[in-house]
Amino acid sequence: MAGHSHAKTVRKTKEANAQKRAQLFSKAIRLISVAVRQGGGNPETNPKLRMAIEIAKSYNVPKENIENAIKRALGEAGASKFEEVIYEAYGPGGTALIIEGITDNKNRTFNEIRQVLSRFNGKLVEEGAIRWMFERKGLITIKLEDQKSEYQNKENLELAAIEAGAEDIEWQQNNLLVYTPISQLYEIKKALEEKGIKIEEVSLDWKPKEVVSPKEEERKVLEKLFEALDELDSVQEIYSNLAQ
Repeated sequence: MAGHSHAKTVRKTKEANAQKRAQLFSKAIRLISVAVRQGGGNPETNPKLRMAIEIAKSYNVPKENIENAIKRALGEAGASKFEEVIYEAYGPGGTALIIEGITDNKNRTFNEIRQVLSRFNGKLVEEGAIRWMFERKGLITIKLEDQKSEYQNKENLELAAIEAGAEDIEWQQNNLLVYTPISQLYEIKKALEEKGIKIEEVSLDWKPKEVVSPKEEERKVLEKLFEALDELDSVQEIYSNLAQ
C-alpha cells in the first residue's frame, strides 16, 4: 500500500488480469485528460500532468498510449464533460474515508458510490465532515531493496530524507514513506535523486491525523469495500484513517 491509498493496494492484484489491467489503463487516461485540460500538455509546467504520467507508468500504461491521451486531450479542449469529484464517508468500524473520482456524470457516480457503501455498512456524509481528520500531503515512496548499499541501511536512508527536506517519514514494511508539503514535492524528489536515491513513486496522499484500529471482522469487510469501490470506473483513489 502506498501511503493511505487503498486503491493502489487493490490494483497491485489486478495487474496480472487483462480485463482488470484495461480498467487501470482507463483510469490513468482519465487522470491524464483532466490534468491536460486544467494545466496544458507540458509536464514540465503542469505538475498535475507530471504526476498523472508517473501514475500511468506505475500501471504499465505504454508510452504511446500516454502520448496519445495527451494529444487527444489537447485537441478536445473544452469538449470533455469529465470533472473531478471528492466524497467523504464512514465505513465499518467508524473508519473515515475520502473517495476521489473523475466522472462525466456526477449523479450517477454519487449513486454508485452510495450503493456500494450501503452494501458494506458504510454511508456518505456531508462535505467537511471527514476531511478535517486528514492533511493533504505530497508523498514520495522509496523501496529499501532498490537502493545502493549505503542507503540499504534504514537510518542512513531516513537521514537522507530528512536532509532533503522531508516533513515527516514513516516505514510501511520495507518502504520508506516521505511526506512533504505539496508545493515542495518535486523539489524534495530532486534532492533525493541527487543523493543517488531511487524513487519508487511520487503521489499525493490524504494523511490521517489519527488512525483507528477496527476489529478483524471489520477489517475484512473494509477490504471488500475498497475492492468494490475500485471496481467503479469513476473512482480514482480511496483513502482512510485505518491503522496499517
